[in-house]
Amino acid sequence: MHLIEAPASTDPAFNLAMEEQCLLNLPMDRDYLLLYVNGPSIVVGKHQNAVQEINTDIVEDQGIPVHRRISGGGTVYHDEGNLNFSIIRRYETRYFNNYSLSTGLVAEALRRMGVPAGLNGRGDILVDGRKVSGNAQAVRRDRMVSHGTLLFRSRLDLIGPALHPKPGTFTSHGRPSVRSAVANIGDHLPAAMTMAEFRAALLAELFRGTTMQTTPALDLAEQAEALATDKYRTWEWNYGRSPDFSLEREKRIGNCEVGLQLRVEKGRVAAIGISGDLPDKDRLRHVEQVLHGVRYRRDEILGALTEAGADKLTQGATPGDWARLVY
Repeated sequence: MHLIEAPASTDPAFNLAMEEQCLLNLPMDRDYLLLYVNGPSIVVGKHQNAVQEINTDIVEDQGIPVHRRISGGGTVYHDEGNLNFSIIRRYETRYFNNYSLSTGLVAEALRRMGVPAGLNGRGDILVDGRKVSGNAQAVRRDRMVSHGTLLFRSRLDLIGPALHPKPGTFTSHGRPSVRSAVANIGDHLPAAMTMAEFRAALLAELFRGTTMQTTPALDLAEQAEALATDKYRTWEWNYGRSPDFSLEREKRIGNCEVGLQLRVEKGRVAAIGISGDLPDKDRLRHVEQVLHGVRYRRDEILGALTEAGADKLTQGATPGDWARLVY
């Protein structure tokens, strides 16, 4: 296995693009390992409904970017206290859904570092029953990647709230995440380490008994940046690719209790009904009409609600209050 030398970046869109470019372009005469750290971000699985996995208010208010990866699996939170690993190799049936031959190598390295790590049936790495690594796979032609997170000293206090959706009933064919209690690897190491020391120690154990060789991938940086711009930074990929869904939600807005019935198809509002003891039914119907066809993102929903005069539907409410109902 060769360690990939990639440009140092904490941009999740660039790092996801670099991983994909390495998967598609590196020669498959050996296995590769890619390590990287992202800034605060949320990464959803390819087949997931993004808004069903996150608290949209927290994500929008704190400016946490949401990105979709090319593999399945569940939603994960990234920050500078989380180390990501990708094992890229030629596709063989014995590797597919057999995490003991990919993530298992990482768990074994952690055990040699003094961390009581083991795998569960989904390929997650657990320490004392708590998840420290979520994992997934993707296949491209004769190639595959097995990748995962390593919670080293991540902000666990942010993971729960950010990945806890707002109240409401979703109906969707998206694959929901399996919620798990999480822990940091750093709390289970025999001695305190920095992220750089942890990365170096992990590499030493992964390459124990062999000479660590490297494969430069700096020449893929330009292609990776282009892919990040065209794909991983776009609403169309990160949110628009979510499966169609329906949402029902109730909320007090101003002095009224209101209900929402919403249908989103191909990332746009396909049907919407707002109920409640609202006096101006004509304006309410106008608001619903203006929202129809709008892309399901908060800024565009807020713009449509402002244009339609949603603040006049009930006393003491702003278009932003209505946007938090719809999105």
